[in-house]
Amino acid sequence: EVQLQAFGGGLAQFGGSLRLSCTASGFTFDGYTVGWFRRVPGKEREGVSCIRTTDGFTYYADSVDARFTVSSDNAKNTVYLQMNSLKVEDTSVYRCAARRGMNPRLCGTLYWTNLMEHWGNGTQVTVSS
Repeated sequence: EVQLQAFGGGLAQFGGSLRLSCTASGFTFDGYTVGWFRRVPGKEREGVSCIRTTDGFTYYADSVDARFTVSSDNAKNTVYLQMNSLKVEDTSVYRCAARRGMNPRLCGTLYWTNLMEHWGNGTQVTVSS
C-alpha cells in the first residue's frame, strides 16, 4: 500500500524552529518530486516547497524562502522540511505529497498542487507570538 506520512509538527515560538519529516511506504522517493503544502486563509492550499529527490533540485515559495530548507535522505526514504525563523503566519496544517518524474520547475506554478499523485496526512504547526 502506498502511503506518505508527515510528522514533526508542534508548538513553536515566534522565531523558533521545527523540522517536519515525510516518510514513504510502499514505494521509494527516488525519482519523485516531493512537495510540502499548507492551508492559508484565502487559498485552498499553498505549496511552500518541493524537491526532486534524484538531484536535490529545490523550489521555495516567496513566503518561506531563506527561512525553510527542504532536503531528502533517500536511504531513509524521507524528505525533511527544516523551518527556521518561524512566524505566526506559518501556523497551519502541513502535508507532503509526491509525484513520480515530475519536473520540479512546475513547483510554484498555478495548479501544481493538482499534479501530485500521492498525499500524506497533515501535521499541525502552531507558532505563538
